[in-house]
Formats: sequence, structure tokens, C-alpha cells
Amino acid sequence: MKGPLFYSKILLFGEYGIIKDSKGLSIPYNFYNGALKSDGNESAEAKKSNKNLERFVSYLEDLQTEQPYLVAFDMKSLRRDVAGGMYFDSSIPQGYGVGSSGALVAAIYDKYAHDKITVLENLTREKLLQLKSIFGQMESFFHGKSSGLDPLNSYLSIPILINSKDNIEATGIPTQSAQGKGAVFLLDSGIVGETAPMVSIFMENLKDQGFRAMLKNQFIKYTDACVENFLGGDMKSLFSNTKKLSKVVLNNFKPMIPEAFHGIWQKGIDTNDYYLKLCGSGGGGYILGFTEDLEKAKASLKDYKLEVVYQF
Repeated sequence: MKGPLFYSKILLFGEYGIIKDSKGLSIPYNFYNGALKSDGNESAEAKKSNKNLERFVSYLEDLQTEQPYLVAFDMKSLRRDVAGGMYFDSSIPQGYGVGSSGALVAAIYDKYAHDKITVLENLTREKLLQLKSIFGQMESFFHGKSSGLDPLNSYLSIPILINSKDNIEATGIPTQSAQGKGAVFLLDSGIVGETAPMVSIFMENLKDQGFRAMLKNQFIKYTDACVENFLGGDMKSLFSNTKKLSKVVLNNFKPMIPEAFHGIWQKGIDTNDYYLKLCGSGGGGYILGFTEDLEKAKASLKDYKLEVVYQF
């Protein structure tokens, strides 16, 4: 038995900023996916996933008891399937900022939630917020605190525009062009990132007035501009603002950037061959890159593996 596929996601813009009400833009990334399976797989990986699911089931039981109006699951079936060895078969790398836990949350909700909101409905803002709230509570099991955006993106498989915490909408993004010179790409840091410690550093930094001012006057300002430029197809302004954002991140989010990448981050800013930014919470995993000339970026980063996400 195998459930439907749920895809990874990429938050193009908005990491950390959305905690403080910046805009954000999240897109599905179909290169990686995961599905629930019950096929008697006895591999170590399947067993580990099954053990994880056992813990998740206990958490969901508590959640249902504590917040009965939020969401109700068919617990009997869920418990039975997990006891029977069900696992989440996923190609989504964990700790890489592309939504591995989000896809699992989406799969469990899709299969076991009663009265679930489906992608076929008229997705009003209220319904999107309700889903985001349910997913945020479910995914908190993995990260300690979750916005619910990763599972939302994975569940609906459509780009999501975050205007603010209470204002999200499905959106269209400019059409890809395989011949386009410009691209968004992923750079593999080769290190697994942990979300919770990175978020802790950020929350600690927020106690500092100077950091809060930088966040509001620079980080959020450029993030919002990038989202508007990207959706409006204004690529010239997009690269100008992405460069500014890349600088701000290098200067103020150093702990979130693996040390080995500080130099090539700066090199991109100096040469304009590419601009780097965090993908998810950072600390490892993928780094997101933007370039006006993909061939130039590839030459400049020839020692690294680039995965193209989007071409324009």
C-alpha cells in the first residue's frame, strides 16, 4: 500500500522575516518527494521512520485531546497502520531546509484527518489560515515551533504568498523558461542543519534593539521588495534587492551560514556572478542562490554542486 506523493518545498524569500511579519514566498519543489507506505519493508531506514511515526502518533493523540476543535484524526486506523509497520518513504533530505517534516505532516493529514480541507475546494483565506494553523501545531512536534507553511505548501502543491501572519494566499509565479539565463539554484553545504538551535539563536538576537532595527529597516524591507519584484517579473530590481539582502544576511546572520561558505558568499556579492541567501533556517543543508547568468555562476562555483530550481 502506498499513499500519494507529497513534494518538498523551497521558501524563496521570508526565512526568519516571516516570524516578524515580513512577506514570504514558498514554492513546491518536485525534485524531492515522500509517501506513506505499508509494504513490509524491513530496512533500517523504514524501521527508524516507523519508530518516529509511533512518537508522532502519541503527540497527535495529545494534540487532539488538548485542542479538540482544531483537528480530529482517525486515530484507530493511524495506530493500526503504524503498528503494522507503516513508514514514510522519502527522498527529501532531512535538515536541508526543503521541508522533509512538512511533507510527512501533509501526508498524515491527507490520509487520516476527519473533515479535511482539500485542494479542490475554493481555498478562501480562512481555509488557508485554518490549514496553516493545523499544520503548525502538527509540525511543532519536529521543530518545537512551526509556522505550518512547509506542510501547507507540500499539501497544496501550489506557490503560497505570505503577506503577513494572518494574510496568506495561493499565487501564480512567472513562467519558467528553460532557455532563460537567469536562475534560482541550490548549493549543497554538505552539512546537515538543525532548525531548533538556529531559531533559538535568532530569538535570542531579537532581544537586541540594534538587531531588531536591522531586521525591520533592512532585512524585511529587502525581503518584501524581492517578493514583489519576483512576482511582478521585474528581474532587474529583483537582483538589485537580492544583492542587498545577501549582504545583510552575511553581516547579521553569520551563525546561520556554515563557516566554509562565508568566503564564497562574499565572492558572489563582489563579482555579481551570483547572490546567496539562506534556504530555511540555515546552519547547513542547502544554500539558495540567485544568478542573472547561470553559466557564469556555474563557472564561478565550479567546485560545488548546483541544483537548478527555477529558470527565467
